[in-house]
Amino acid sequence: MDWRWSDSLGVALMGHGLPGRIVDRTRAAERAGLGSLWVMEDYFRPGAYSLAAAAAAVTERIVIGLGVVNPYTRHPALVAMETATLAAIAPGRVVLGLGSSNRRWIEEQMGIPFKTPLRALRESVEIVRRLLDAERLTYAGEVFAVQEVALEAPPPAPVPLLLGVKGPRALALAADVADGVQCSILASPAHVRRVRATTAARARGEFTVIAYLPVAVADDRAQARAWMRPLVAYYLGLLHGQSILVDAGLGPARTQRFRDAMTTGRPAADLVSDDVLDLVAIAGTPADCRAALARWAEAGLDGVVAVVPEGPDLAGQMERLGRELAPAWRELRCR
Repeated sequence: MDWRWSDSLGVALMGHGLPGRIVDRTRAAERAGLGSLWVMEDYFRPGAYSLAAAAAAVTERIVIGLGVVNPYTRHPALVAMETATLAAIAPGRVVLGLGSSNRRWIEEQMGIPFKTPLRALRESVEIVRRLLDAERLTYAGEVFAVQEVALEAPPPAPVPLLLGVKGPRALALAADVADGVQCSILASPAHVRRVRATTAARARGEFTVIAYLPVAVADDRAQARAWMRPLVAYYLGLLHGQSILVDAGLGPARTQRFRDAMTTGRPAADLVSDDVLDLVAIAGTPADCRAALARWAEAGLDGVVAVVPEGPDLAGQMERLGRELAPAWRELRCR
């Protein structure tokens, strides 16, 4: 695939009622000139492949990203089958993000054994890649196996495969077997630098690093930041204690109150200070946002997938991303 799509900004499509809005939002993203749109699969919300297929069917240019799906709820052979089908709908416009999900969803809620997640990821990448490459495959791993499996319709063009991972061992795995890394939301410039440092010695050829970044742009700086605070507060509680926040200087002592607020159902937006916003999000006037994008570019980020908070009109935000921020990102990427 031609990676120039990452020279423009991408957008994550998410939120309540997305299935009924996917067509309109996808068309708006393409009209805005954005390079990619991404569909997350968080259980038990709408399924990524159905949403991605709907998006692919009504567009001609924009890249469709799956970010991320996991090999526990879909066997790697099924991931390959679904991805090949999507790639036939949108030839040359599909990127696959794979991750291991988490024990609560997979084992506690669905009763699927969540064993050796790194081994499972390694095996799933090999199975998916080889099937997408039109091999007839017999494979016996520690976690997954296939016997004489071949796709009836392999994709007409290669599908890049990114791993949605954070930790040192998982990042090393990504460098060994994947085309890049898809960083989680709240990936600070410091986290991007760690991803680059961890993967640099092992990656072969071009290795792409993209990230979900909270983005809100408004003529009124205070308004953009007010929109952003609830989203950042939520994810600070959700990711409390994880290395991605530690990289940003937001260790457990600083994020405990966000986890406490989440646990008790209390709002915590008022706890998100401007300095915290500047560490993990992009929010403000167009000039503010362009300056912030430069920090992530300098850290080594290849692609931005904007996560727009609730509050502003999404179509309006996508239009502003394409018109006011994407040219600056393209210039930063082409230096």
